[in-house]
Amino acid sequence: MDKNPLYKTNIIGAGEVGSAISVDMDKDSVYKTNSSYWDIKGNDFLGAIVLPLYGSFVSEEKCQLFGDVSGKKLLEIGCGNGQSLQYHGERNASELWAVDISEKQIEKAAQHLKSCGLSAEFICAPMEEECGLPADYFDYVYSIYAIGWTTDLEGTFRRIASYLKKNGVFIFSWSHPIHKCVAVENDMLVFKKCYFDESWYSVALDENVLMLSDRKLSTYVNALSKAGFVIEQMIEESDEEMIGSRNKHSDFAQKAKMLPVTFVIKARKL
Repeated sequence: MDKNPLYKTNIIGAGEVGSAISVDMDKDSVYKTNSSYWDIKGNDFLGAIVLPLYGSFVSEEKCQLFGDVSGKKLLEIGCGNGQSLQYHGERNASELWAVDISEKQIEKAAQHLKSCGLSAEFICAPMEEECGLPADYFDYVYSIYAIGWTTDLEGTFRRIASYLKKNGVFIFSWSHPIHKCVAVENDMLVFKKCYFDESWYSVALDENVLMLSDRKLSTYVNALSKAGFVIEQMIEESDEEMIGSRNKHSDFAQKAKMLPVTFVIKARKL
């Protein structure tokens, strides 16, 4: 492991959280590190990003990517606390399924849905691995700020394609890669990291550690194509009304006006 700090990183949301340290990617190490973080800290530090929000300043209520999900079978990749499942359950989805790497998050999600009079089928497993999900079964697979945790993007997209019916829809959001490279310093936007650098790194967060890789947008697009998807829509522009409803003079809001901080892709299985 190279223990020299590389840069300050915009982990998932708005702020910089500390120095990142370059690491060699080992799947078992990534699974153990990240599942432990979510088991211990959950959303306490990073916060929960759940539908109708896709991330900072992008919403389903404005974008309408799902449309009518009544009577549809939906699978969420990285369900977290279950609020996105609730969102679809209250819109009369016929079946809710979810995969998450953290047992504690699944427990929270199951309890939350029960309190809402809803239920789902939960599987605790890395999204990259075979975990017993039915093939050619789902109308929608979606992921709200979770796909970026995968250690194998192409393999994950192939698995997602296998879960979907023909013409099924895959919708996912993640932190925009250009956002991860740029920071605000002295009222200026400054590049802190090479956009083309997809190496893995670890970041210490509140006495715990996460491991991540910042992939290029083209990496996501090409992986979707290889998995048999066609992209129908991509959103990367922040909603001006949503920026205005928060502290529009904050560094993060000013940054969101200048460059994308979240991206969302809607793709269909051929």
